[in-house]
This record gives sequence, C-alpha cells and structure tokens, in this order.
Amino acid sequence: MKNDRALAVLLRICGACMLAALPAALMPFNWMDVVHQRAGLGQLPDVPIVGYLARSLSGFYALHGALLVFLARDVRAYLPVIRFLAIAGIVFGVGMFWLDVVVGMPPAWTLAEGPYVVVLSAVLVWLSRARTRRD
Repeated sequence: MKNDRALAVLLRICGACMLAALPAALMPFNWMDVVHQRAGLGQLPDVPIVGYLARSLSGFYALHGALLVFLARDVRAYLPVIRFLAIAGIVFGVGMFWLDVVVGMPPAWTLAEGPYVVVLSAVLVWLSRARTRRD
C-alpha cells in the first residue's frame, strides 16, 4: 500500500509538471521568441515548422501528463502500463541527453532535461517493481 501511494503521488507530480506545457501550445510566437532568447538560444526563426514543432511538442507533453494523472487513479490496475512508460522514459531520457549534447543545447538545459527524466523514470520503475514483489 505504501508503494502504491508513493507511485500515485509521483505520477501525479510528473503529470502536473507535464501539463504545465499546455500554455506553451497556445503561446503567441513573440512570447516564444522571448523565452528562446532568454534561454540564450538567440532569435527564434519565424518559419511555420518552428511554431508547429514547438506547439505540437508542448501539446504532446501535456497529453502525456494527463495520461500519467489518469494512471495514478488506480496504480494496481494500470501497473503494466506504468512500468512500460517508466522503462520507455529511461530510454527517452538517455536519448534526450544525447540529442541535447549533439545539437549544442546550453549545459544547464542538457544536465536538467535528460538526466531528470531518467532519474524520475528509474524511481517509477523501482516503485512499480517493489509493488510487484509484494503481490
């Protein structure tokens, strides 16, 4: 029961953080440009693919966040899905770290994004496996 609660809480926290990306999907382009420049990435190119990718990725993050919040409602029933998403999250985090390095993202971004996803996903895997060992 204790691990169920911890698993549900972590899923809700991760989901809420990801849902915070929803406003970015609706953000005016000039606001995106300001954020981009403040991150030290220069001026954001004003071409359709950039706006499309930024908004669709933000929307996808929000969708994933909503899924995590939903799964937190019944961790016992959704345990195989939670475990799959956690393992996929580790792979995704490693891939994001590699991508950040290759494309030259700022060091703070690189160290925060991929490693953060890997650690949170690893905790989800650990909590879900601890749950299985008890059953």
